Amino acid sequence: MIVSVGIDVVLVDRFARALERTPLLADRLFTDSERLTPSGNPRSPESLAARFAAKEAVAKALGAPTGLRWHDCEIVSDPDGRPWLTVSGTVAAVAAERGVNRWHLSLSHDGGIASAMVVAEA
Repeated sequence: MIVSVGIDVVLVDRFARALERTPLLADRLFTDSERLTPSGNPRSPESLAARFAAKEAVAKALGAPTGLRWHDCEIVSDPDGRPWLTVSGTVAAVAAERGVNRWHLSLSHDGGIASAMVVAEA
């Protein structure tokens, strides 16, 4: 059963400028594995913006509660490159309160916009 849906869009240029202005921002928002491709190369600004959109979409799907930690929501890729969502800590606790035990994730970026859609399922 679908509990909720979260959607977010991010302007890639604006996000890239924020990362340039604040070098530690990427460390605060993303885990080590999120910042790198499966081959170990740095992710593109488009890819990072889509992952940020996914984290925002998760927060929206959970009702935007305060106290969520960025690293407690991680977008990982399987060997074929398909993105998956894993939650722990603060995000997992809120998800459990709301009965969410499964996530579906879609990422996209084109034309300077990155987007993510998350479906929370019980």
